[in-house]
Amino acid sequence: MSSPAMRSAPLPSKVRANLGYLLPICLVATLGGLLFGYDTGVISGAIEPLTARFGLSDLMKGWASGCVLIGCATGVLLVGPLSDRFGRRLAMMLAAAMFLLSAIGTALPSDIWTFIVFRLIGGVGIGIASISTPMYIAEITPAHVRGRMVAVNQIAIVGGIAATSFVNYAIAHAKGDPALPETQAWLTQTGWRWMFGTGIAPAVLFGLLLLPIPESPRWLIERGRHPQAKAILTRVAGSEFAQAEFDGIHAALSREQGTWAELFSPTFRAPLVLGICLAILQQVTGINVFMYFGATIFKHLSASTGVDVGLLQQILINGAGVLFTVIAIAKVDQWGRKPLMLAGAAGMGLSLVIMGLLAQRMSDPSAVSRAMLWAILLYIGCFGLSVGPVTWVILAEIYPTAVRGRALGLATFFLWLADYGVTQTFPMLDAKDSWFVKTFNHAFPFYIYAGFCLALILLVWRFVPETKGRSLEEIEQSWRRK
Repeated sequence: MSSPAMRSAPLPSKVRANLGYLLPICLVATLGGLLFGYDTGVISGAIEPLTARFGLSDLMKGWASGCVLIGCATGVLLVGPLSDRFGRRLAMMLAAAMFLLSAIGTALPSDIWTFIVFRLIGGVGIGIASISTPMYIAEITPAHVRGRMVAVNQIAIVGGIAATSFVNYAIAHAKGDPALPETQAWLTQTGWRWMFGTGIAPAVLFGLLLLPIPESPRWLIERGRHPQAKAILTRVAGSEFAQAEFDGIHAALSREQGTWAELFSPTFRAPLVLGICLAILQQVTGINVFMYFGATIFKHLSASTGVDVGLLQQILINGAGVLFTVIAIAKVDQWGRKPLMLAGAAGMGLSLVIMGLLAQRMSDPSAVSRAMLWAILLYIGCFGLSVGPVTWVILAEIYPTAVRGRALGLATFFLWLADYGVTQTFPMLDAKDSWFVKTFNHAFPFYIYAGFCLALILLVWRFVPETKGRSLEEIEQSWRRK
């Protein structure tokens, strides 16, 4: 006999989502993803001038880039209890305030430690946005469009990263050819400040646009605000959908306590561990090395060195990420989560092996740089098509409503720790005087990341359930039956 939640879950074929209502709401929420991408990606163009300005060692260079991720890890620990108690919308508003404070503070520091403090604050905002945005979108959208809507947040993230490439490139050329000594001097003293300061306007816009959007109906039902929740659900897809969805959510919540003890209970141990593993593997496959250090990689590998080369190639890399994420959004609810994840992880692993072989056998730096660019574009495309957006879709779907904030926060905490580990260690692994470079000629990190791609393939193939077209309550019931 089926459970009440499963009986009441509407069939996707009978649901007609009101996209005129949903789409603007989801687009406002995804501004959090845009700022997430902007704040993480801006460092790529600024790290070399910042290093020159403050005389950073390889260790401090990694810390200046990676400290934001410690803030992210802190933010995701805060967002679970915060969003579960005060709502998803308030959590996003707090993230907007932190984005604004960070943009101002990182543009004005007189020493590296002041810069790091404000990068940490921005990281807390990123951590909050990385949880509250996909969670909010997943909870307000019907099952048959949920994958696409949540994946829109990923295109906002990669779009924010891509925007930093264009902004950084424009700023690098604001005073002339970046290869000229006087332009390099300006970038070292002032230009990098503008790169961080350009985040002020979108942070203000995000905060203002959040004011009129509704709260998550699932959170409202959890708080006993039933008429308000039904009104929102009715606007989402009609009265029949609203009643069925309300019954399913209410039945699921009646069995849940929404505590840490429930999250760690045997019933939900499997999705909790699975989510943590997916979150870690999304990062240790190396994506943010190319987002944060793309300019540095090409400075090492190209015969033509300088800011101009690195920033131009970063634009190509981030553009590929946007393009393939658009494809993922269009197909995630048609092709399913698992096929995209398996194909994408395989393509990423192959690309990384090619990069490692190219780097290890480098004899003509210019030729290797061209081939390396194609390999990185393939890697970014595979990530954008699969592991990037689909991981967030799965994480937003597999946890029960009452503990979704806590569960997502814990999984994403490990995601940011893994991201920090990769970001902190790459400059040391790729340092020209390190044993790794002397032995493998810049290839060693790529081989490590390829190994993690294989681990991701095995995890997805063996343990990840297909969630395409299923309501959140139905997904929850599948864990209870195991």
